[in-house]
Amino acid sequence: MYYCSTMKNEPKIPILPKEAYTSQDWFDREQRLIFGNTWQFAGFVEDLKEPGDYLTVQCGFQNIVVVKGSDEQLKAFHNICRHRGTQLLRATGKKRKVLTCPYHDWTYNLDGQLISVPEKSKEFPDLDLKQVCLHKASIATWRGMLWVHPKPNAPTIQEWFAGCDTHLGPHDPTRLIEYPDTQTSHVIKANWKIVVENYIDVYHLSHLHSQTLQMYAHKQAKFQFVGDHYMFWEPLSEVYQTNLEDLIPFKRIAEVADEHLGAYVPWLFPALGLAESESSWSIFQVIPLAPDQTKVITRTKMEPMTDREYLRQKRKSDNNWYKIMPVRPKYEDMEADDPMASGDFFAEDVYVCEQLQKSLNNPLFGITATAKYAESPIREFQKVVEKWMLNTL
Repeated sequence: MYYCSTMKNEPKIPILPKEAYTSQDWFDREQRLIFGNTWQFAGFVEDLKEPGDYLTVQCGFQNIVVVKGSDEQLKAFHNICRHRGTQLLRATGKKRKVLTCPYHDWTYNLDGQLISVPEKSKEFPDLDLKQVCLHKASIATWRGMLWVHPKPNAPTIQEWFAGCDTHLGPHDPTRLIEYPDTQTSHVIKANWKIVVENYIDVYHLSHLHSQTLQMYAHKQAKFQFVGDHYMFWEPLSEVYQTNLEDLIPFKRIAEVADEHLGAYVPWLFPALGLAESESSWSIFQVIPLAPDQTKVITRTKMEPMTDREYLRQKRKSDNNWYKIMPVRPKYEDMEADDPMASGDFFAEDVYVCEQLQKSLNNPLFGITATAKYAESPIREFQKVVEKWMLNTL
């Protein structure tokens, strides 16, 4: 088994085998049974502003295109031409009048209906265009985000996230503004589940990030699962809250009153984390690429502010952090380019995830015990994965 406790009365994680983190077969089954069978984050509502704007998103082995129709309504289709199965569109695009296959120029309107086939009368005399349309998928919006499901009759997004709202921050993402220079993309050399387990591992916050995340009181964190989704909140540290006006990195989120201060950091199964703080609202999107490779995309929204306001608050915050509670690297006696000397909590996380993936190949790999409380989210997450992997659909 992947995790195995040999100490009496210690919590065990005998849920997933080691192969769940290393084998191509297991990875392929996850793509079919989990990522191809659940709601997936596709983007922000404002990503599609005008009719003909589109984006594509991978749901396991199925690629879905989301397009804003001429009627201003969002529509989702499987991104394959009905002629020979060629992918219609790539990445994102703006103001398309029609959807045309690059292989043989079969053309569909923004409702997914086939409207044109080259040399139809000669080559396809019996083809009825009205009987051919793109396969539909489900599209929904929730908290300012676009979500897609490969099935046209998927459970509603409200059912999928039932009970989650009361555990999330008071933020209104539809009102906040995304700042393009805050978007990041990284490829981590580790299985996607290792990245998720690190994200929900409460135990490591006080240790790996003892210097880089000192603005929060990790020992006072509150967390639980709601359905398949993990909910997490922790309060600000006393020093940070006392000096919040001087230390806050950006303009304070209007909805975050004093009684709501703290970090809301849920994990929405299977592949999206949220980071909702006093001055920002971010998504942390996990995209599995291979058994040992995961792409992570982050996008951040903040209060509307001028460039001058942004820079003024950032300079003020940087100066005061240095004076009041400076962020230090975990180890200061290492080379500057070492992740553990970076003073960057994300770099610290990437390092440990990649090291853990490497360790899986060591024949002596094993875990003596797991924390009864602070690592319980990992055990619960593995149970959720196991449940979906036993799905015979």
